[in-house]
Amino acid sequence: MADNFDLMATALKAVCPNNEILLDNAGKPSVMVRIPKMTYAQLGMGESTALFPAFIINGQEVDEIYISKYLNIVQNGRAYSLPGVDPAASMNFDQARSYCEAKGDGWHCMTRMEWGLLMRICEMQGFIPLGNNYYGKHSSEQFYKAIPTFIDTGAGGKTGRTATGTGPLTWYHDNSPSGIADPVGDVWEWAGGVRTVKGELQVLVNNNGADAANSQGVSSIKWMAINADDGSYITPAGNGTTANSVKMDWISNHLRYSKSITVQADTSRSCGFGTIDCDSTIGDAAKLVLQCLGMLPYKSTDLCPKAGHLCWFNNGADERAFYSGGGWGNSSCGLASSDGIYPRSHSWTSLGFRAAYAKLPTA
Repeated sequence: MADNFDLMATALKAVCPNNEILLDNAGKPSVMVRIPKMTYAQLGMGESTALFPAFIINGQEVDEIYISKYLNIVQNGRAYSLPGVDPAASMNFDQARSYCEAKGDGWHCMTRMEWGLLMRICEMQGFIPLGNNYYGKHSSEQFYKAIPTFIDTGAGGKTGRTATGTGPLTWYHDNSPSGIADPVGDVWEWAGGVRTVKGELQVLVNNNGADAANSQGVSSIKWMAINADDGSYITPAGNGTTANSVKMDWISNHLRYSKSITVQADTSRSCGFGTIDCDSTIGDAAKLVLQCLGMLPYKSTDLCPKAGHLCWFNNGADERAFYSGGGWGNSSCGLASSDGIYPRSHSWTSLGFRAAYAKLPTA
């Protein structure tokens, strides 16, 4: 068995050098894409040589993060990244996390900070992936399709989900066989480490969502608000009214970050990613945190802001969770799309997840 595994791993790396097969605590494999630690400067976010926060867990640096190459399936209560299968769907946020965390230490539901990292990598390579955002194909591609695995009867029998990794190379994050498959479309992907409470943005510090020991439960003390003045993490007041925290306002038909909310409602609102901005109360350091999360454009000339990917939010509900990337019937969605209008208990046939792995630092 060991010899067969070594041969399989060697064959994979011969074709996709940054791909690895990782075994979980049940001895079962997942195909993963390795992302080595990177700085702000390497990601086109200024000249700082400080580490991008996705590589900081519990206050310590990690050398790499592994992202599932494929949208995950679930077997025996654990998440797996495998090609050519129907991606798992119809689970809520806590279920998605449990499937990932059941695999052992360091396994977790891909965090929003890791999604922000993926967005910056795509910006730096000058390529934004396409995907199944229009019933089996991308809305901009006439002929490229993937293998159907789920039929959307509510859309007249059109293709819904497709088999993982069976789309064209344009559906991989780097436009190559080595890339992460299907980050756009097919199914939305639950995002760990981020939520809103009555419009106040709350996160786990840096990439602490990668460690299951840092609870993401509703009442967890690990949730932090973001200080609008200096980008530091502050303990939230509990009702979305933390002083000086970053909050989501609705101004001139788009999301605007501010210390206060002037237009608040428990309802769904949407705007293009490129229209999201901040008012004068949000300092540069806080803007950088939002940009690292992929929830605020870094530059208006970047590819994602220009693409017009839609984003949704709710700034009136007690708690709202987030997912990323769009589903099969969202032709206006893309890599920068996020949806934060539903509670963590939400589930549907176009909502799945992707596990990630990091070797957790020791104290």
